[in-house]
Amino acid sequence: MKPMEIEKKSFEIIAEELAQRYPGRKADPEYDLLIRRVIHTTADFEYFETLAFSEHAVEKMKAAIANGCDIVTDTTMAMSGINKKTLAKFGGQVHCFIADEDVAMEAKERGVTRSLVSMEKAARMKNPLIFAIGNAPTALQSICSLYREGKLKPEMVIGVPVGFVNVVEAKEELMQTVPDYIVAKGRKGGSNVAASIVNAVLYQLVTREG
Repeated sequence: MKPMEIEKKSFEIIAEELAQRYPGRKADPEYDLLIRRVIHTTADFEYFETLAFSEHAVEKMKAAIANGCDIVTDTTMAMSGINKKTLAKFGGQVHCFIADEDVAMEAKERGVTRSLVSMEKAARMKNPLIFAIGNAPTALQSICSLYREGKLKPEMVIGVPVGFVNVVEAKEELMQTVPDYIVAKGRKGGSNVAASIVNAVLYQLVTREG
């Protein structure tokens, strides 16, 4: 089978299994395609229940990207997974500062994580920003602190770090702090999930344009 045929078949299987697992329940049409793409990426149907969205999160994210918004990730894996060519069509770029020498040096001097410092570096950018966080809860906590201090006003925060320490708490703090978010509640998530959420919105934009 060709790649497109495999993907089409996969989405058909996802639709069938969702109907079996959650009879009589359907996702909000605004979020449906995004949820299915995350399930397609992870083969984990629990995301149907655990993905949480602020009001009109997908539409707001579409508008931000269409206006040339940049994206900041907390890992090079998430950055590499985002469709940069499609994003560039709208004037946006993807940034990840986690491996920057100045970030590593400052984090060591202060005794904090590079993820925290990289978010502070992002906050100094002049461009409007979407954050796609799939690994580090300290990145989410940094975003919340910067928002409360008036140093950062993100267009959207995708908060899907995976793990056991401070992950659930950081996600809850995010939802209580920033107005616009897409969060995977609980311990699950990952850089691949963060990238798939961004790509789901990008693909919808391209389809709408076409």
